[in-house]
Parts: sequence; structure tokens; C-alpha cells
Amino acid sequence: MSTSTDFHVFDTTLRDGAQREGVSYSVADKLAVARLLDEIGVGFIEGGWPGALPKDTEFFARARTELQLEHAQLVAFGSTRKAGVRVEEDLQVRALLDAGTSVVCLVAKSDVRHVREALRTTPEENLAMVSDTVAFLVAQGRRVFLDCEHFFDGYAADRDYGVRVLETAFAAGAEVGVLCDTNGGMLPMGVGRVVADVRSRVIGQLGIHCQDDTGCAVANTLAAVEAGVTHVQGTANGYGERAGNADTFALIANLVTKMGVPAVPAGCLPELQRVSHAIAELANIAPDEHQPFVGASAFAHKAGLHASAIKVSPELYNHLDPAVVGNDMRILVTEMAGRASVELKGRELGVDLAGQTDAIGRVVDQVKVLEADGWSFEAADASFELLLRAQLPDAPPPLFELESYKTSVEHWGNGVVVSEATVKVHVDGERIISTGEGNGPVNALDNALRQALVHRYPQLADVSLADYKVRILGWKGGTSATTRVLIDTTDGTGEWTTVGVHANIVEASWHALVDALTYAVLRRPQP
Repeated sequence: MSTSTDFHVFDTTLRDGAQREGVSYSVADKLAVARLLDEIGVGFIEGGWPGALPKDTEFFARARTELQLEHAQLVAFGSTRKAGVRVEEDLQVRALLDAGTSVVCLVAKSDVRHVREALRTTPEENLAMVSDTVAFLVAQGRRVFLDCEHFFDGYAADRDYGVRVLETAFAAGAEVGVLCDTNGGMLPMGVGRVVADVRSRVIGQLGIHCQDDTGCAVANTLAAVEAGVTHVQGTANGYGERAGNADTFALIANLVTKMGVPAVPAGCLPELQRVSHAIAELANIAPDEHQPFVGASAFAHKAGLHASAIKVSPELYNHLDPAVVGNDMRILVTEMAGRASVELKGRELGVDLAGQTDAIGRVVDQVKVLEADGWSFEAADASFELLLRAQLPDAPPPLFELESYKTSVEHWGNGVVVSEATVKVHVDGERIISTGEGNGPVNALDNALRQALVHRYPQLADVSLADYKVRILGWKGGTSATTRVLIDTTDGTGEWTTVGVHANIVEASWHALVDALTYAVLRRPQP
């Protein structure tokens, strides 16, 4: 395994990652993603295929004036010259020069079967295509990396031809030869054996590019590093066609923390989680909560036994200090929770439970009863904090006393649907009746209730619903389903989640809504 300081982390989110089904970056998105990738310290960012895709051509043109990268170098991607065409006359090769990047990544066939059947040319002409294109670009002052497409499949069919492609590229001036598991069918043992063999036969820097069709892309990449490669390619969150690519975030985290490879500059590792989630938002994909290292659940502990040990020493159940990669440890309070879980969760939420033995016991018992009825606090920290505080001696009083509420939905002839809600509450001894409209009964209830409370609690004027999720829980005989509602609420400076459960969806929403507004007042008490 190499620990060379000349180790490359090469990210191809904007090219290979953009081939994921459902992903379509605008040029502005691509520029934003590139800035984020630079913040985690990757050495190279492959921006796309200029000349082949108009959007990528525009990206490189704008990048020259709009991208100020601190750590990374921008890379243009393209193929070797066409068979039978002089390299100086190949328009696609000319587009690579026009992109204006100091680094170019070429793709070439390294499986002799692909050369004959896909390119419909001879193995010798393919080698000439590699040599001519690499030499031409190097002569123009470009650093050249060569992606050897389908290398591992080609090696299985002919263990020598791919090596000849690498030797040809290095002889022409290529800096890196990348072994690509293009079909994603390899396992770590095979990758290690092939890379070790190639490493013993070729002089030059080797790289690895793995697809995730076997679920082993990250493991395959690390096996290749162990066998001698010093250039790894990945994509943010593993985005890519089919099952995706090796995840850049998992690669960096494993290389630095597990293998001791100085893959990124000091200080970049704590940015991994933030950048992972930001890129997910730009791709319009919900962050994977269970993603290694950076997922919200990556350091979440649920069982009471784990929590008891964590209370004594967190490192007993964490393979890594979560802060190293910008993450946090979380304690999940469920029916499996014990006293240690509740105490640790209180500490996480800033609630002092020192000496509150009886209160902790009541919370444990209450959680078990509620979860048996379908409640879940794993994703609703705000509701759990309110439940916890309600058991303490200084429990905050309720915001109001409910007399009644009513909702209605009207479908007008022109297709317009309007919901209305009326709430009757008592606030500080005053009876208040308030009516609100909305695009649904929950929105109408929210508007009516906040209108009733805002004079007493003016901070609620800044509060709004950010998201609303419903899950039907039908385990009780299959006919009397229970509804669980999660509401995300924001006041412009923060966001919190509350939960409500009931057989009636509106009542379940009401419970979550009341918790949301109560928590808003708790967050920002008025003087």
C-alpha cells in the first residue's frame, strides 16, 4: 500500500455521476457542485465531456471565470481520436483543448473484444489512437490521465492487451493509467490480484475506477490501493449509472482514517457530511440517512445495551469519532430504550437530567407505551424533548387549552379546493376563536392556531411548515389503520421535527402541529 503524498482523489460526479437515473444538473448546479467538492480537498474534478455535450462545453467556458478552486484542478473528459482520423483533425480532441483545462482524462478501449466489436478496428490501430492522442495533448501542455475502459473484463479475456494499452499511454507521456471496472462486476479479491499483477509489469502511476454493481465499489477501490494504485476515482454519494460508483466520501474517510493515506489536505475531513448533504440537495435526491460516515444514522445508537456502554465510553460503540467527518453521535429513543438512552438523549438535547431518576423512569415507561400505539421518536427530536421536559419539576406550561377545532374542505366547480379550520382555545384565561384557510386541512389548522396564539406569542409569526410526511400503520387487524404524521417546521433560523399519531389523520396532524408550535416558543422565549 502506498502512502505517497502524490496520492490523487479524482471525483467524477459531474460526468460519470451525472449519468444516474433522474439526475440532471444545470450549468449553475455543476459550478456549485464543483465548489463543494473543492471544499473536501479532492485533487481533481472531472467537469464533463466538452464538445460532446453542449451543457458541458458551456460549463468549461463559464468555469474559466466563475470557478476559483483552492484544492482541485478541473479536468476535461473525452476519448482518443477516432480510428482512421488524424489526431490534429479530430474535432472532439480539439474540443478538449478548447475547454482550457490543464488536465485531460481520456477514455480508451483496453478490452481487445471491445476494440474489434465496438470500435470495429484492429488492436494495433487502437494502440495508435492512444499514442497519438496522448502525445498530441502532452505536446499542447496538458497533463493526461487515461481511463482504460473495461480493463478487468479485458484482462480476464487477454491478460496482456490492457497492459499494452497502459505501456503505450505511458510511453506517449500519460501521467496516470486508470484500471476501470466499467461493468462493476469485480470483487475485492480479484481486484487485488489483477492490480498486483499489473503493478509488477508496468512502470507508471496506476489508478482505479470502480462501479458498484456488486456493492463492492468502495471495497474494490481500497483493495486496489492496498495493491499499489495511487489514484482513486469516485462520485459524491456514489451517484452514477445503474448501481452507481464508488462513493467519494467513503473513499476519503476510509483512506485517511483507516489506511493512513494522506488523501486530502488537513482540515478537509470535517466537511464531508455537510458537502455530502449539500450535493444531494443540488441533485434533488434525499440524503441517504444510512450512508457510511456521513449519513444521519451512521453514528446513531438504538439499543439500551449500547447506550449504557456509550454513557461510560462513547468509543466503545463508535468505530470513529463522528466529529472527524463532520457528523454527530445520536441516541435513538425507542421502546428498546433504557435509562441510559434517555439520559444520553437528554444530554444531546441540552436537558439536564442529573438527579432526575424518577423522571427518567417515567419517560422510559411512557415511550414504551406510546411506541406500542405507533408513536416513534427516532426522527422527532422536538416531540421527544417536549415529552422529556414535561416530566421535570420546571416543566413549561402548555401554550393554550383546547376547547375544540373543526376543519372542512370545499371543492368548487372550477376545480379549486379550499380548506378552512376553526379553533377555539383558551390562552391565559381568554377564550379565543380563530378561523384560517389553507391548501389543506393541516395548513388551515396551522394558520388558524397560529393566528389565535400570535398575540400572546409573537415569535410564532416567523414559523411555517417546511415538510409533511404521513405513514399508515395497519398492523391492528388490518381494518383500523393508525396514521403517523411527521411535521418539519422552521422559523428561518432552524428546523425541527414533531410527530403525531391517531386513527384520524387530522387528529394525528394536530398533535404534531401543537408540538411544533410549542417547541417554537421553547426555542425563542419572549423576554
